[in-house]
Amino acid sequence: FQIATKDPLNPIKQDVKKGKLRYVANLFPYKGYIWNYGAIPQTWEDPGHNDKHTGCCGDNDPIDVCEIGSKVCARGEIIRVKVLGILAMIDEGETDWKVIAINMDDPDAANYNDIDDVKRLKPGYLEATVDWFRRYKVPDGKPENQFAFNAEFKDKDFAIDVIKSTHDYWRALVTKKIDGKGIS
Repeated sequence: FQIATKDPLNPIKQDVKKGKLRYVANLFPYKGYIWNYGAIPQTWEDPGHNDKHTGCCGDNDPIDVCEIGSKVCARGEIIRVKVLGILAMIDEGETDWKVIAINMDDPDAANYNDIDDVKRLKPGYLEATVDWFRRYKVPDGKPENQFAFNAEFKDKDFAIDVIKSTHDYWRALVTKKIDGKGIS
């Protein structure tokens, strides 16, 4: 399911490619997503802006977020999260940021304050996240995704700076200072 950015009011809809419904393939050893996967509202990765960190333009979507808490969220559920870090994925030549966060209401949220806490408290989880994002399109016949920064996660402060800058691009988009190229 995706935020339908070209539809009025941007509903959440099942993604369709070439007239066929798209699904997340099981990718051994994973079955579907390994976190709650969503987006941060009021952000936009501008396809006309070459990111200084990645050297690639944005993917024309809101920033993705991987929420690592213990609760499985419902589709479309809105939750408050604590930002912990960020991964810079390069998907078909476009910057596609992945924010790592935890639900503010998670019983363990107080133990997580930065990406190093994820490394310490969930050993192997960030490596699994990189592995999942690297290979999740391979079952569809596509090549593996690449990453900036040698697939290393950046810390909370870096992530917040990216969120702020993509919020500024979103603000320019909704005030029509930037052409949204079909975004409603």
